[in-house]
Amino acid sequence: MVKLRLRRRGRKQAPIYDIVAMDSRKTRDGAFLERIGQYNPIGFPSKIVLDHERALAWLKMGAQPTDMTRAILSHEGILLHLHLERKGKTAAEIADALTKHKDTVLNRVERISKKRQNKLSKKKKSAIEAEKQAAAEAAAQAAAAKAAAEAAPAAEAAAAE
Repeated sequence: MVKLRLRRRGRKQAPIYDIVAMDSRKTRDGAFLERIGQYNPIGFPSKIVLDHERALAWLKMGAQPTDMTRAILSHEGILLHLHLERKGKTAAEIADALTKHKDTVLNRVERISKKRQNKLSKKKKSAIEAEKQAAAEAAAQAAAAKAAAEAAPAAEAAAAE
């Protein structure tokens, strides 16, 4: 059976995946039939480069996507295109549905990006406040040490009398 799946490459701790059509009996990084795209999960948002025509062709031929590949194809609108095509929709209806889908995906990415920015800004604010508190404590300790240093000679002079 032919599967659409991810094939890992890249360095340690920095993976890049090829989206490939390959025999399901082959190993993860083994020989593949055709490379139809690339997925880079590092960073936000993840970068996906995909040949839509070839992905559709493989799906029409009966290739089964793995779970992660299915999510990527759904995100890119390829599964929606295939579904509408099988329902007998016209090319214009499919194009309208795909543009609507792309807008929805872009809105979702923007919303998640804003949440991430707010989370990061809260972390930065708390880090700045912690630094200010640490600086204030250090200044208070320095002032106390200075006062103790100034009081020590006066106490010695009083004790000497």
